[in-house]
Amino acid sequence: MSTPATPPRSLAEALRTRDDVSLAALLRSRPDLITPVPTDLTQLATRAGTRASVVRALERLDRFTLQTAQALAVAADPAPYDELLGLMAGDARDPAVVNALPRAVAALREQALVWGADDRLRLVRTARELLAPAPQHPSPTGLGPTVAEATAGMSPGRIQEIVTAAGLPSTHDPVSAVAALTKLFTSRRRMKALLAGAPEESLEVLNRLVWGPPYGQVTADPAARLRWLIDRGLLLPTAPGTVVLPREVALHLRAGRAHRETEPVAPSVEAKATHRPQVVDAAAAGQAYTALATVEELLKDWDEGGPTVLRAGGLSIRDLKRTAVALDLAEPVAAFWVELAYAAGLLASDGEADERYAATPAYDEWLQQPAAQRWAHLAETWLTGTRTSGLVGGRDAKERTLSALGPGLDRSAAPEVRHRVLTLLAALPEGTSPSTESVLARLRWERPPRGTGGSAPQSDDDLRSRLARWTLNEAELLGVTGRGALSGQGRALLGAAKGTAPGSAAAAKGAVAGGAVAKDTPSDAGDKLPVHHRTPTLPEPLSPAEQAVASAAAARLLAPLLPEPLDHVLLQADLTAVAPGPLERPLADVLDVLADVESKGGATVYRFTPGSVRRALDAGRSASDLHDFLTAHSRTPVPQPLAYLIDDVARRHGHLRIGAASAYVRCDDDAVLSEILADKRSAGLRLRRLAPTVLAAQADPAALLDGLRAMGFAPAAESADGDVVITRAHAHRTPPRTAPEPVPDGPPTPDTTLLSAAIRAIRAGDRASTTPLKPSTTPAPAGELPRTGSAETLATMQAAVLTGATLWIGYVNAEGSASQRVIAPIRVEGGFVTAYDHTADEVRTYPLHRVTGVAELAEG
Repeated sequence: MSTPATPPRSLAEALRTRDDVSLAALLRSRPDLITPVPTDLTQLATRAGTRASVVRALERLDRFTLQTAQALAVAADPAPYDELLGLMAGDARDPAVVNALPRAVAALREQALVWGADDRLRLVRTARELLAPAPQHPSPTGLGPTVAEATAGMSPGRIQEIVTAAGLPSTHDPVSAVAALTKLFTSRRRMKALLAGAPEESLEVLNRLVWGPPYGQVTADPAARLRWLIDRGLLLPTAPGTVVLPREVALHLRAGRAHRETEPVAPSVEAKATHRPQVVDAAAAGQAYTALATVEELLKDWDEGGPTVLRAGGLSIRDLKRTAVALDLAEPVAAFWVELAYAAGLLASDGEADERYAATPAYDEWLQQPAAQRWAHLAETWLTGTRTSGLVGGRDAKERTLSALGPGLDRSAAPEVRHRVLTLLAALPEGTSPSTESVLARLRWERPPRGTGGSAPQSDDDLRSRLARWTLNEAELLGVTGRGALSGQGRALLGAAKGTAPGSAAAAKGAVAGGAVAKDTPSDAGDKLPVHHRTPTLPEPLSPAEQAVASAAAARLLAPLLPEPLDHVLLQADLTAVAPGPLERPLADVLDVLADVESKGGATVYRFTPGSVRRALDAGRSASDLHDFLTAHSRTPVPQPLAYLIDDVARRHGHLRIGAASAYVRCDDDAVLSEILADKRSAGLRLRRLAPTVLAAQADPAALLDGLRAMGFAPAAESADGDVVITRAHAHRTPPRTAPEPVPDGPPTPDTTLLSAAIRAIRAGDRASTTPLKPSTTPAPAGELPRTGSAETLATMQAAVLTGATLWIGYVNAEGSASQRVIAPIRVEGGFVTAYDHTADEVRTYPLHRVTGVAELAEG
């Protein structure tokens, strides 16, 4: 883009000189500007200067670019590039700052925070108000007001006294006196001579104020060291008992620098350890398998209905502890898996009167998928979701405890931070794990914590740092990383293929922006090049369609690394079975009923007990079924103790029958019933003999079953017809539920189609508002739609069809939204006008009764 012949007089004029690619870059980086689409470039410029939009744009600047904006806020308005360079690089002209400053200025221009050529750089007014020093909100630069600002309420006589004490000739008016004092303080040579005569104690006072805060307290009768400074204007009173160090004096003492420390280059991410990529992928695959097993175990634990939902929503602390014990995990880790399953749509509340959490129908569908696809679903949910389990146990703004699955856990910044952390890991050599502190330092440089103003790094208490720490831990739990390094499937999940060439599109998508200046960025570029050629940007997260493709690629990479399910176990003589790996689902389901899990890990150990065997018999299995099952699925012979255990429990199983009378016990062996009656432990069941083979109880059947089993018997429940009741675990499911939607961080980034349409509409609206009308046409007031009568509107439309003229119309749609359009009428009939709409770049038909007015545009 060539520099315009006349300098722009406003931000709107500066935007008008941009090409479409540059406008698209602005709208992509600040999507709030097209929500809704502005009618023209003037409205776009106005919206870009609103407080909310400017605050959002400032918060998304890196530290050095933000420092540049802060320096412009204390510079003259407008400021030449050389003045800005002096404020950033100081008198010594730091080479790193000199090289990086063009990039920062280009970034501010692209964001529409700065406009104007290099000789007249202007910070938008709202940004200057936010960043300029003021007593209410001190500047991060630590600078105070200028001499002119500090002396605004001072009497002319007092100003003359200061001028005289500073060794300057008196003037006839306070304006020239302030100008002379300012000229003195901005002269390096003259200021050096003035301070050479200052007492040592006075210089110590200046040194304490030089880097801020610039305000100090004095008594009604200041000490000699303070009096010397106050008399010469080196300290100026701002209120009773308060003095301030003028900005010009501070800049002299700082050697011209606005910031104590500048960070022109992003800190590098340091390597902590290096492993072979194959080791990293194998470790990550092991974690991925553990992740799937953990989620399955969680949902299996809640299969018959999980914990109840708190009145305020979420999981109680007691239920979270119980779940953590069941999973053999720490509570924060258990909260992570619970939240991930919820975000993935695998569990939800059932919506019943006694509301409980349970698995959803989507969980059953998820179980039928291959393991790699199941993992990819979890990983994609984690990467793009806004639910943040790390907040569980903390407090919200109203000091209420944040509970797992409860409200208040969404953080819109979470997806961006997760994506950025993984991208930083992807930029390291394969197999390299980073230092956590270097990752946090890099993130703080790219997005300085709110309130720090881009100054020195703050503590890790800010949200982005905590999100980054949680991301590194959660990525390891999920198998996205292995041994701290990004795995091959993790790279694929980001859309960056393993081993991608640096110059390829995928590498460009995932490349780390860094702080270096683009090679085609001249130091005095100004507006001589399109902004998008000069400003490096952080890689953006993938679109939903792109993310789906990336997740599928990650699943393909992970699939060969996961262990194949086994169809056998190893039975041992101590009534245990060892599964040396993951089991096929039918085998695992039967073993879960027939035995109890004793230990988990690389190999799972199951233990057979009388209770577990009885559980299998209650589920409808016979002793012969169990013998056949174990023989078919064991690589070792069935141990004799296990065979005896099954036969012994089966022989006694169902010997006693319990039904509802309230409840009764019947048995063909009356000696067994006599033994029960004689046992003191049966007193609570309140049994009495009705017949030699029947006992009646006042307890309900379930309590009677539990009581007799506790006494060592193996009763079976029977139906009203006398048949044994087969009890199987009841899988409780919620009605169909959709996964919770992530909470967006502001308007979504517009895609290419939307950007093209928005830019067309803005350009067309701008042409309509700036193109001169024909002399005979009465113009509408500025900012309003054209107004004409219905007869004049119809006549003008019909004439335009014959002459091919272009018209400017005002139009109100069915929702009542007003807009202005540039059209070329093609046909007018039946109360409608068919025209080529330059705003939408297509042929459209409009009802004439919705046209507020029409005006002819001048030719050309």
